Amino acid sequence: MIKVYGMPTCPYCEYVHEQIVGREDEFEYINIGENIRNMSAFTRLRDSNPVFDRMKAIGDVGIPAFVFEDGRVSIDPADAGLIEYGTADACSIEDHKSGRKGC
Repeated sequence: MIKVYGMPTCPYCEYVHEQIVGREDEFEYINIGENIRNMSAFTRLRDSNPVFDRMKAIGDVGIPAFVFEDGRVSIDPADAGLIEYGTADACSIEDHKSGRKGC
């Protein structure tokens, strides 16, 4: 199972979250804003993993973040087989409003 760290106020996280709804056998979504335990777990991960070095250097939080069963950590949705918000494969607002499948 892939753990996904994110929060609802992050549009990039919400775009990923929409893709994993109903796929709870593959993904566990962890809302870091929901409680201090979730935030603490993410902060420990972020502070100890070099994957986040660039994000920290530019002042980004580093979410959504993905933790794979083998312990590997990524901030790239494609590594989890998902589409990143704002890429060519992402849905536009109009696609979403018109009910395009996958949006």
